[in-house]
Amino acid sequence: MSELLPCPCVILNEPQLAENIGAVARVMANFGLSDLRLVRPRDGWPQERAWASASGADWPLNDAKVFERLEDAVAGLNLLYATTARPRETRLPILTPREAAAELNAAAHQGLNTGLLFGGERAGLETQDIALAQAIVTIPIDPKFRSLNLAQAVALTAYEWRMTMADQPREAFRANEDPPADQAELIGFYEHLEKELDASGFFYPPEKRPSMVRNLRVIFARSRLTLQEVRTLRGVITALTKGRGRVLARLAAERAAKEQGSQ
Repeated sequence: MSELLPCPCVILNEPQLAENIGAVARVMANFGLSDLRLVRPRDGWPQERAWASASGADWPLNDAKVFERLEDAVAGLNLLYATTARPRETRLPILTPREAAAELNAAAHQGLNTGLLFGGERAGLETQDIALAQAIVTIPIDPKFRSLNLAQAVALTAYEWRMTMADQPREAFRANEDPPADQAELIGFYEHLEKELDASGFFYPPEKRPSMVRNLRVIFARSRLTLQEVRTLRGVITALTKGRGRVLARLAAERAAKEQGSQ
């Protein structure tokens, strides 16, 4: 049964070197992962040097999907875990690779789509990228030297996933529970909420909008909303928006009536 489980995809956000992409494909193949997604690779795609570095692990590269936006790369996922050494102001759960692998395994037993997100070699993940995830995976390396290359980080997390494949799923995702909403549903909800908050003037002063948006997204990402919960919240936003529109229309009508009466 374990071989039939849906495996996590690996998302590389703005990878720089073709050799590193090839090395990531090699360790993915080592541990039974094949779904590779690339977001804005610096030198474009495909790149021959990636195949040379993969040492024969061609299938993740042959089937790699390329995206312009991270939001599109993660759209079909129910759970997304961001791998970074620097949480960067986000109040998300922080897991070791072993803890994350156990949760991913539990989700896989429920048929959920999951992903592991990695940043580019130079700067890693930005805060707004991490805010799309439901948890942060931090590798417990020695603080004297925190530098890991991209393939090493993927290898450590992929190894822990492989080690869980024969284990029983954790209770975090029981069969009688509704699965988490996928990223496309969440992003649609975020954008709906942010559009209405823009209209109401909530994001003030304007220069603080990015951090306010990030903090709001993290609140909901941490909650692991189900599809029904997302739909309920969107209904709440729509109802509030319509109510505001009716109030504004009534006030406009009253003002027009007063102006007409005074003439």
